[in-house]
Formats: sequence, C-alpha cells, structure tokens
Amino acid sequence: MEKARAKPFHPILVVDDDNIFRPRLVRALEDRGLRTYGAASGVEAVKLMREVKPVRAIVDLRMNEESGLEVLQQLKAIDPALIVIVLTGYGSIATAKEAIRVGAHDYLTKPADADQILAAFESAVAAPGERAPAPDTAPSLAQVEWEHIQRILTDCDGNVSKAARVLGIHRRSLQRKLSKNPPPEQ
Repeated sequence: MEKARAKPFHPILVVDDDNIFRPRLVRALEDRGLRTYGAASGVEAVKLMREVKPVRAIVDLRMNEESGLEVLQQLKAIDPALIVIVLTGYGSIATAKEAIRVGAHDYLTKPADADQILAAFESAVAAPGERAPAPDTAPSLAQVEWEHIQRILTDCDGNVSKAARVLGIHRRSLQRKLSKNPPPEQ
C-alpha cells in the first residue's frame, strides 16, 4: 500500500540558530511531506530565500548574531508576500506586537510543534492580507518575571547558581521558581 501523499506545499524556510531545534523542526515538516530548508543565520536565510524562493518562513526571534526581527525584515524585503511565523522561547506582548508590526503573520512561543506551526500558516492563508491580532493586554507580573528569569538563565548557559547571582536572589529561591509551571498567558 502506498503512503498517502501530502498536499502540494511551497517550500518552507526555517531560520533558527539552535542546532538541535532547527534540524528537528525541518525533519518534522519533511515527515509531513513538505519541502523544508534550514538556515542557521540571517545571511544563510537571505541566500536560501533568493535561491529557493519559499513562500513561508519560520523565524526564531532571538538568535546569537542578530535579531529575528531584522532577519524577518530582510526576508520580507526580498518577497513582501512571504508568510512568516515568528517563534520564540521568550514570549511577551511587546515582542509579539513588534513582530506583527514588521510583517509576521503570527507569533508562537516555543516549544511549538510542527502541527501548531502549520495551523498558524493555514490561518494566515485562510485570511490573506490579514494579520494575527496583536495582543492588547499587558502581561501579568508573574509572566514578566518568568520571562525575565528564563532570559537570564539562557544568558548564563543554564547555570542556575550564576543566574541566581545575576538576579540577586538565593539559588534555592531560583530553583523553587523554576520548578513551578510558567504562568498562564492572559
């Protein structure tokens, strides 16, 4: 019996400097029958954009060398019709609004799986010319604290003791905060 074929889908570009996440996402999309290309940097993304001419892109917001928003703007300058989903491990209302303002169609927080990303692409295609609504409520204090802790922890390469020193709190207090689930988004 033959495998069911996926619907024809234009190439997807995945731009993320995480050498573990990017190949996994590329593979997950390819497993769904989609032509997918990965780029570890903005320079590589622009090169692939010109060569492959994808109509969809997934761009990480925070990369080591450059901002995902800058990469998004470079890609949209090449093809203004490009449908872009921004992914981030540091979701906040302000960055979501900025991503939408510079041309993203949607904004998802990691860990977003391939099905969530494809659903976001489908909603962008279902309503061409419309963008995902920008959230207009302020994040809760718990959300802001959680995002700040995650950002500092990442900057400290996951070293809890170092992150606690940077945050000015005791290591055990930080561990207690990290053991809790992230606060729900409002």
